[in-house]
Amino acid sequence: MARFLSRPLAAAARPSLPLGVPVAGSMGPRRSASCLLFLLLLGTSGFFQSYAVEVDVKDASNATCLYAKWMMRFLIKYETNNNDYKNAALNLSSSVTHNGSICGSDTQAALLAVQFGEGHSWSINFTKTNETYQGDFITFTYNTNDTAVFPDAKRRGPITIVVKDTMRPVQLNNVFVCHNTDSFDAENVTQIFWNVTVQAFVENGTIGKKESRCRADTPTSAPTVPPTVANVTTASTTTLSPAPTTAPKPVENPDTGNYSLKSGNKTCLLATVGLQLNVSQDKPLLINVNPKTTSADGTCGNTTATLKLNDGNSTLISFTFVKNSSASIQKFYLKEVNVTLLNRLNGSVISNADNSNFSKWDAFLGSSYMCRKEQTLDINENLQLHTFNLWIQPFLVKANKFSTAQECSLDDDSILIPIVVGAALAGLIAIIVVAYIIGRRKSYAGYQTL
Repeated sequence: MARFLSRPLAAAARPSLPLGVPVAGSMGPRRSASCLLFLLLLGTSGFFQSYAVEVDVKDASNATCLYAKWMMRFLIKYETNNNDYKNAALNLSSSVTHNGSICGSDTQAALLAVQFGEGHSWSINFTKTNETYQGDFITFTYNTNDTAVFPDAKRRGPITIVVKDTMRPVQLNNVFVCHNTDSFDAENVTQIFWNVTVQAFVENGTIGKKESRCRADTPTSAPTVPPTVANVTTASTTTLSPAPTTAPKPVENPDTGNYSLKSGNKTCLLATVGLQLNVSQDKPLLINVNPKTTSADGTCGNTTATLKLNDGNSTLISFTFVKNSSASIQKFYLKEVNVTLLNRLNGSVISNADNSNFSKWDAFLGSSYMCRKEQTLDINENLQLHTFNLWIQPFLVKANKFSTAQECSLDDDSILIPIVVGAALAGLIAIIVVAYIIGRRKSYAGYQTL
């Protein structure tokens, strides 16, 4: 019989597992099993409370056959009744069940499944060979009837997404461990995992003592530290919430990265940009996004395009571009920017901000937009995004190259030059006129004295 316990989690949260999923009816008859599930509450200084789940699936002889302990949260972008988009954070609640978890066998996949909140569920299935096991698919269902999370959702009811797991094969009898954060982006949902320990197809009821680490935890990977902070200065004691502009500038601007998206075999979006985040909370932070560790994902559509940048699973930035269909002359522009900062030490959210009211970076369709000078995007009162050496084309890319660029006014020196020259000429003319008038007056005065 399954038991359910709840207790505070005293240890610091770790981070992540790529996990997997079942298709209904694909798992075959269910083996008799019991499951010991712990919900572990973690109090953090971030924006959300995080819950850790510990599942111990037992077989018919009451021996452990599948064990997992992990933490996760979900960031979901949904359409509202006003036809705009909002971002919601969904976390594990105190009401978690484990229905459907399966031990698995040589001919049947193992299944780890949890249900939580108002109709939300998450599961991963594991397959095995003679020597290894690995996650196969992750299935996540969120229910927009949950008005506490989606108060104004246009579409109501459960929505299911399936993601192919990237977990590498693990040797049988080894336990998979990943302390770093990991995330999956699919269909407007970002799934974030950390502090993961899992072993499928446990033999003789004993969890393995030998660990197989994820790539992020291996010594060759980047060290488990918070995002690169170019400069950190303690806020003044007389200022409770310093404005982002009070943070000191790094000595160097961020490196410029080159990013692209494909639709089939064709490039559909091109972007070149250096990115710097200015975060103001307890203390101001300036964070340079490293293009060497940043991957690009997203979607290209007929009317919208989204570029998602992931800097080592610690900085998630998405840009949404739309076509201006109301004007007779077709243009595109930047409409929305979403930024999520994660602490790689414990997976907590440092900042999560969104602004969907931009009308920037506009250019004619079929062309690109360029701005070499620094620009600032105000995401909210606590976060700014600075861009450098920007060159973007989200629509109608041809031959994998940028089209002719429309430059921002900051770059347009051709306007300033004639203004300066004209002002100088006007000043010179004014001097000549004044000198002429003075000379005429003196001449006239001398004529009268005669």
